[in-house]
Amino acid sequence: MNRRNFLGVAAAAAFSLPAFAARTTTTVTLTTAQKATLLFMYQEEKVARDVYITLGKKYPTASTFTSIQLSEQSHMDAVEQLCIKYGVNISGVNETEIGVFVLPELQSLYDTLVQQGLVSLLEGLKVGVAIEEKDIKDILDA
Repeated sequence: MNRRNFLGVAAAAAFSLPAFAARTTTTVTLTTAQKATLLFMYQEEKVARDVYITLGKKYPTASTFTSIQLSEQSHMDAVEQLCIKYGVNISGVNETEIGVFVLPELQSLYDTLVQQGLVSLLEGLKVGVAIEEKDIKDILDA
């Protein structure tokens, strides 16, 4: 199950309850792989947010970075709530530490994107495009 399908199933399980139905409690248990996917998604949203924060500091007159980081924070918050709901251990994640990740793959991605984005404002904007294109591809692949 890819990450978008998984997120859709998790969200549907968490939020769908017909108004006329009796309130019941359903316990959903995630597999280890599903929990790992949620942690990856949480950190991936942090990568995007942190890249936008870092580039926003470098290019303060380019309001694009500031605007988008707020959106990425919303995505992080939503996935964080799913992590908490399903018992995914996110205690090693420090949201206030910009550019620090618990997953080496995503640490490397952040480092690469920031290095490219710090070359020039144009390159920074290209990094933003790459992040958003990846999100769109993930949605289309779902």
